[in-house]
Amino acid sequence: MKRSMIMAGILAWLTGGTSAHALQVGDMVPDVAVPSTSGEVVNLKEMPGSWKVLFFYPKAFTPGCTSQACAMRDANEDIMAMGVKIFGASVDSLKTQQEFKAKHNLPYDLLADENKELAKAFDALGMIGFASRKTYIIDPDGKITDIIGSVSVGSHDQDVMDLLKAHIAAE
Repeated sequence: MKRSMIMAGILAWLTGGTSAHALQVGDMVPDVAVPSTSGEVVNLKEMPGSWKVLFFYPKAFTPGCTSQACAMRDANEDIMAMGVKIFGASVDSLKTQQEFKAKHNLPYDLLADENKELAKAFDALGMIGFASRKTYIIDPDGKITDIIGSVSVGSHDQDVMDLLKAHIAAE
């Protein structure tokens, strides 16, 4: 067996596997349903008609993830004013997501991806099985218009708003 095949196998094991197709701008949203803190099961593919932001974060209650989630909370009113729905996602349990949402007064839904299906489908499953910090902007038809693969926690909310403003102004 070649060394590269062994390394690929180790990487797949560490990350919990990878999807067969890396999502790209222009692709349609994957068909995956996960529980949310709203009490509903959310499938972004079944939510046409509005712009959406889906941001993945590794683990609730960690400093970087808390900063990112709270910055999106603080920008939520401006983002909602553009008619955009925000969803945060990690591989944490629904109970943990509910506690994280309550503690930090997060006004948007958090998705509990315990089975890692959403993270895998969105190519956002990182090393050792945590979600990687990755953000997707999705148009009203369910098409991915932007992928922020290298999220800067300090400017994430502004980066998202700038992309949304550009798209919505172009409509």
